[in-house]
Amino acid sequence: MLGRTSERALGEAHAQSEDSPRSAVGCAETERETELGKAAGRLTKMAHYRASESKREQFRRYLEKAGVLDSLTNVLVALYEEPDKPNNPLEFLKHHLGAAGTEATDIELLRQEVAELRQKCERLTEENKELRNKLLHYEPAQGDGAHE
Repeated sequence: MLGRTSERALGEAHAQSEDSPRSAVGCAETERETELGKAAGRLTKMAHYRASESKREQFRRYLEKAGVLDSLTNVLVALYEEPDKPNNPLEFLKHHLGAAGTEATDIELLRQEVAELRQKCERLTEENKELRNKLLHYEPAQGDGAHE
């Protein structure tokens, strides 16, 4: 434990150090460091913002190149110009963009049609074979009729 004299001496030394020019320089340096730290933080945020802005710009160019922006613009203009606004605008957009639900129905219909046409092709191929066999049975061989 410190005696009363030692405590008072330490307190006075501390008070003198706060009033000294050296201490003021230390405070100013600390404040500058704090301000520099804040500025560095702002610069980091700005750099991050610019990087994300760059990514956004790249994504926008990608959508533009793929024709997505034009398609969306056209569908939104069609919705805007629609005299009787639909109850479900999302369905309107899906329908006009050819959304997956509509295409899935079309694809299923096309698959059914392909299956039916394949069956028809098989039936016609079999019928063709039968008719050729009948034709061979009723027509004499071409070699026999040539000599007579």
